[in-house]
Amino acid sequence: MGAASYPGPVYDPGQLRTFLAVAQTLSFTQAARRLGLRQSTVSQHVRKLEEATGRQLFARDTHSVELTEDGEAMLGFAGTILAAHERATAFFTGTRLRGRLRFGASEDFVLTRLPEILEAFRHDHPEVDLELSVELSGTLHERLAAGRLDLVLAKRRGPQDRRGRLVWRDRMVWIGAEGLRVDPDRPVPLIVFPPPGITRARALEVLEREGRAWRIACTSGSLSGLIAAARAGLGVMAHTRGLIPPGLVRVPDRAGLPDLGGVEFALLRGERPADSSAPAADALAAAILSGGDRLNRPA
Repeated sequence: MGAASYPGPVYDPGQLRTFLAVAQTLSFTQAARRLGLRQSTVSQHVRKLEEATGRQLFARDTHSVELTEDGEAMLGFAGTILAAHERATAFFTGTRLRGRLRFGASEDFVLTRLPEILEAFRHDHPEVDLELSVELSGTLHERLAAGRLDLVLAKRRGPQDRRGRLVWRDRMVWIGAEGLRVDPDRPVPLIVFPPPGITRARALEVLEREGRAWRIACTSGSLSGLIAAARAGLGVMAHTRGLIPPGLVRVPDRAGLPDLGGVEFALLRGERPADSSAPAADALAAAILSGGDRLNRPA
C-alpha cells in the first residue's frame, strides 16, 4: 500500500479571521481592536498564515499596510473557507438559530455584494425572521438608539466616532457624469441625500470650510434617484471611492473641489440588554465581517 499523499496546508479559521480583519482595515492596530486581541497576536496569526501558504500576504512598513497580489487572492479564499467552516460547525453541533433580527444597512450597500451575504445567511439560518431596513446612515443611527433596530451596518458619524466594529474604510470623492464641468466662479451644484445624511453633512461642511459657494441641484432619499440625477449631469455628489456606480466618474482635481476625507463603515449593536435576537445578530455580524471584502465591490 502506497504512502498517503499530503493534502496540503490546513488553514486555521482564527488566523483567517485575523487576516480578513487586517485586510479590511489595512491596520494591525485596528484589527486587534476589532478582534479583541493583542497586536502581537495579530502579527503572529498573519505570520503563521504566511508560513502555511508559503507566500507574503501583506507588504508592510512603519507607515502603511497593503495587500500583495497573493494577499488579494487569499482575500477571496478566506471568506469562502470561513463560511464553509461556520456552516459545518452549525450542522454538526445541531444548533439552529431562531428569533427575530432587525437589521439596518446603509444605502451605500444596495449596489454591492451585501445581498449575497444576506442570502447565504438566510440559507444557513432559515428559522431567523430577518427584517431588513435600508436607510441613510444617519437615520439608522437614530433608529438603533431608539431600540428599533438590533444590528446596523452604516457609516460612522465622524473621525471621533469609534463605536461599533470597523468593517471597512475608504476615501470619499466627488463624482459626476463624464465630461461634467464645474465652473469655479459659480456655486457648486450638489446632488445630496436629505438630512440626516452623513455624506450630505460632510459635503456641506468641507465646502463651507473652504468658502466655496454651493446650491442644491437635487435631493433624494434614494440612492438610485441620486445616481439618475448625476448621470443626467445635474451636478456632483460625494460618494465612497470604492463604490462608484457605473456611468459616473471621479470629478478631476482640476475642478478645485475640496478634499472630502476618509469614511469608515462599522457594525453597531443595540444598547438594550441581550434578548432572543442576540445569537442571530452575532451570527450575521460574523458573516458580514468574514465576507467584508465583498462589500466594496459593485454587484
